[in-house]
Amino acid sequence: MKRLGVLLSFLALNLIMVLPAVATDYDVVINNGRVMDPETNFDGVRNVGIKDGRIVVITNKTISGKETIDAKGLVVAPGFIDGHQHCIEPYEYRLMLRDGRTTILDTEIGAHGPKLNEWYKRREGKAPLNFGVAVAHEFARAEVLDGFKDWKYLYSPDAGQSRLTQEGWSKTRPTLEQGNQILALIDQGLQQGGLGIGSTVGYMREGVSAREIFELQKLGGRYGRFISMHFRYTPGDDTGETNGIQEMLANAAALGTPAIAAHFNNPGYNMVHELLVRMREKGYNVWGEIYPYAAGSTALNAVFLEPEIWVKALGNKYEETIQDVATGEFYTQKSREEMLKKEPTRLVIVYKIPESAIVDWIKMPGVAIGSDGMPLIPDDNLTWDTPYEDLPNTHPRTSGAFAKVLRLARENNIPLMQAVSMTSYNYARPLGLMGLKSMQVRGRMQEGMVADITMFDPETVRDNATYAKGTLPSSGIEHVIVNGTLVMKDQKPLKGVNPGQPIRFEPVKSRFEPLTVESWQNAFYASPIDFGGGVPGSQPDMH
Repeated sequence: MKRLGVLLSFLALNLIMVLPAVATDYDVVINNGRVMDPETNFDGVRNVGIKDGRIVVITNKTISGKETIDAKGLVVAPGFIDGHQHCIEPYEYRLMLRDGRTTILDTEIGAHGPKLNEWYKRREGKAPLNFGVAVAHEFARAEVLDGFKDWKYLYSPDAGQSRLTQEGWSKTRPTLEQGNQILALIDQGLQQGGLGIGSTVGYMREGVSAREIFELQKLGGRYGRFISMHFRYTPGDDTGETNGIQEMLANAAALGTPAIAAHFNNPGYNMVHELLVRMREKGYNVWGEIYPYAAGSTALNAVFLEPEIWVKALGNKYEETIQDVATGEFYTQKSREEMLKKEPTRLVIVYKIPESAIVDWIKMPGVAIGSDGMPLIPDDNLTWDTPYEDLPNTHPRTSGAFAKVLRLARENNIPLMQAVSMTSYNYARPLGLMGLKSMQVRGRMQEGMVADITMFDPETVRDNATYAKGTLPSSGIEHVIVNGTLVMKDQKPLKGVNPGQPIRFEPVKSRFEPLTVESWQNAFYASPIDFGGGVPGSQPDMH
């Protein structure tokens, strides 16, 4: 009996020694948080254990790890996915972390196709957030039609330079040979793993034919990838904007290809939303995004800001709608003309829709958030340590889009789960349906998923950035985890912690098939005269 007692004591001692080892088998533990999963609608207080970059347990049981976060009173949500971001640079990372973002993608403009591998290589091991990019339609046109080759950033900030003095990218209709060259450049980026094709056709409405958009979507479809469009006639009136997106959706239906309606928070949004919902109900992988601001931002020389469109066609007044980002002054037609001579790509804020519409957008189920965050100009000498107040001004959506959605949801009794879905799952799901593996395991709070996690106080989370000071960080977002690594703690982004991973497809062989008149004739008994088509002699000479 005595021997049995000794044996039991020995076993108990060893059990005590073993248990802590098991309990601390997690790299990070989140205790007492309100876990919310938008895919399953799970909403409950749980403890979360993270190991090797993955969520391995979500449980009621007490757990501990190498690093423990007490998330009492906080929502533990999937990391926020920004699918439309134009500033993927180190000096911006802090602002994005403060806004809860764990993944930033440039899907609207994108990167130049041949430079895609280089774009990703520049960021490997240097980013606290995950990063990805589409292939740029605009840049392929700039190279073929303008001879542009000055790739400083390799993505959307280069648009300022390419648009500075040349107009071929915007206003020239390609010949058939040039059209094939444009498609071939885009194909290079798709081969290298680009997420899809980004097209700013709204800036190129004179030069881009319906045929060109159709062939872009056909090319993307060969890889099973999306086109994201700043669609034709945007900004415009409700009829024009809806017609612009119908172009993209009709092609998507004919070709069976994915498509993104970039920032459709413009006149006609209610019609566009219904179109997207009804197409998804029929099995098409199409979706749309908004940013929660009534004003947009663009370059002063944007084609749709020309008097013939902005004033005469749309009935706007420069004095009430076009504001300089840097000075805060509103333009007149005369002062705009003067500034165009000095700095044609100067950033402006464009007031285009009533503030009351913002809540409508957030109420629409299935919508994703894409901030359309703008680069900070000038960006010379900006670093991680540059004080927020010393950063050049930009549109507040760059810093505050996601926190603003959560704040507005709270203030307008919009279900929190719907807001959480908008910030994460609504972008992850359609990208995952395309076969993008990295998005099949993000945007969800489930065991086995990648541990991209954002923790925020639902009662205090808010945006602080304004049009006057667009770089004020959001508040109420307490902790952020990327790939299982804590990158922001107690609202303080951690310098030098860079677990961000590339979001891209694996490289594949080319699927490009050059267009020929003979192929059109053989398939459709029609012979387009150029990259556009139509009746011979009916089109103006644009070459």
